[in-house]
Amino acid sequence: MSELPGGGHGQAAPRHPHPALVALAALLFLEAVALAGLTAFLVFELFATRTDSFVGGLAVVVLTAGAAAWLFAMGVGALRGAPWIRGAAVTFHVLQIAVAVGAFQGAFARPEVGWLLLLPAIAVLALLFSRPVVAATRRDPA
Repeated sequence: MSELPGGGHGQAAPRHPHPALVALAALLFLEAVALAGLTAFLVFELFATRTDSFVGGLAVVVLTAGAAAWLFAMGVGALRGAPWIRGAAVTFHVLQIAVAVGAFQGAFARPEVGWLLLLPAIAVLALLFSRPVVAATRRDPA
């Protein structure tokens, strides 16, 4: 076996992700955990209380669980420097901002929910467009 400059046998030295990429992944993982907790709460509510539409409640549970899984996948992709996470995260967080804006207004306004949705979305978008994250997730032409 040939020894490589990194000290390994047949493998390149491990590449450490940029701190901005780690921060992005951490935010995505925190959002995924929050949505997983919300999913668990919704499942409890679905079976513990009387619902007007069981099928509608089940649909919301499935959508919430899917969003949590998708955020987790984006977090893993961020740590790997996958190029696809940029588009996926931008789409998800622009929609999250739209929901946050809706939480600030109307007859049933919940500003605290709006802030909980808006602040992480802005932080993720800022990190996504930062130079180190763009460079780490750029697809290099072969």
